[in-house]
Amino acid sequence: MHLRPTLAVVSGPPATGKTTLARALAQHLGCPAILRDEIKQGMVMNFPGHNANGDDPLNIPALEAFFATLAVLLQAGTTVVAEAAFQDRLWRPGLEPLAEFADLRIIRCTTSASTITRRITERAHSDGHRVAHADEALLADMKAGVYDPDRFVPISLPAPSLLVDTSDGYAPGMAEIERFVLQPDHDGA
Repeated sequence: MHLRPTLAVVSGPPATGKTTLARALAQHLGCPAILRDEIKQGMVMNFPGHNANGDDPLNIPALEAFFATLAVLLQAGTTVVAEAAFQDRLWRPGLEPLAEFADLRIIRCTTSASTITRRITERAHSDGHRVAHADEALLADMKAGVYDPDRFVPISLPAPSLLVDTSDGYAPGMAEIERFVLQPDHDGA
């Protein structure tokens, strides 16, 4: 009997703990974590002087490479944890074709706006790889009221979903998150 691979999607606004959770979950499951930001950071290495603010020319190629990588792994029968700060309009078109040959599990990370601001500020000043991302612009937009993480549009696909508060560790905890990801589909898929 051949089981379908599982695609555990970790989503949510920037700085809600998605990357940390995706890495930990993949390690617990023993599968790869495909992180959109790491793909883009690898691209930035080949574009000296890259500026992530404004209309970033690497966003579309990073999006395409992210979903192409997921497709290759899932079609090979590999369970995967995928992480990105995409909202529904970017996640759904990339996930719909993958749902044909993988069981989706959607995990949405959440935390307070003050925690998000603190995390973005800390990483913008401590992580040299963040040059690939528009952290300073995001902070400015939050301060100006242009960006509100509470208006984040979650993935709207018909798949099991779990909300995880990352304010102080994980609620629910990692054991429950792992059980959620590994639960069998009940629709006969």
